[in-house]
Amino acid sequence: MIAIIDYGMGNANSVLKAFRHIGATAFIADNASDLDEAQRIVLPGVGAFGDAMKNLKDRGFLDALQKNIIDEKKPFLGICLGMQLTASLGLESGETKGFSWFENSQVKKFDDISPLKVPHVGWNNIEITHSESTLFRGIESGSDFYFVHSYHYECEEKNIIAKCDYGYKFPIAIENENIYAVQFHPEKSQKAGLTLLKNFKDL
Repeated sequence: MIAIIDYGMGNANSVLKAFRHIGATAFIADNASDLDEAQRIVLPGVGAFGDAMKNLKDRGFLDALQKNIIDEKKPFLGICLGMQLTASLGLESGETKGFSWFENSQVKKFDDISPLKVPHVGWNNIEITHSESTLFRGIESGSDFYFVHSYHYECEEKNIIAKCDYGYKFPIAIENENIYAVQFHPEKSQKAGLTLLKNFKDL
């Protein structure tokens, strides 16, 4: 049973459809108490870091995530904004504290040294840096995934399992014990994206 959190920030229904397409039993979690019924938890999202943290707090999800993910060690997958929220700090419109699930992590805007247009929108190939990660089982390094974002993650190298080059390289997939997160949208990334979701389902 996979709970997909709906906190008013985007694309929960499209993620739900993708999981059901691969045969997963999944549901939309509108209330924090719904997470107690799940064996796995997914946090998708698009939008601003600060707004997302406020919505999660106002709806009681922050405490529920702490209980289910950190204390009970249920598998977690963050998608796009859901990945960014796992950081210690978001630097969008000031500074906003995140979940702090990864050491020395922050979310920052693309540096001016990148000659490419921001936001980073569309298909881009990835470099899998940790081939033993279960999340990328059956997916080749160089596979294309779909991105939409203006801010990107920074964290310690030990937690990075894949990177992407958009003017310079940055992390687009991270892992820490039961916690996984990706910057791209697997639900929009055709075969490779569905393979990744199946890998999460089968953890």
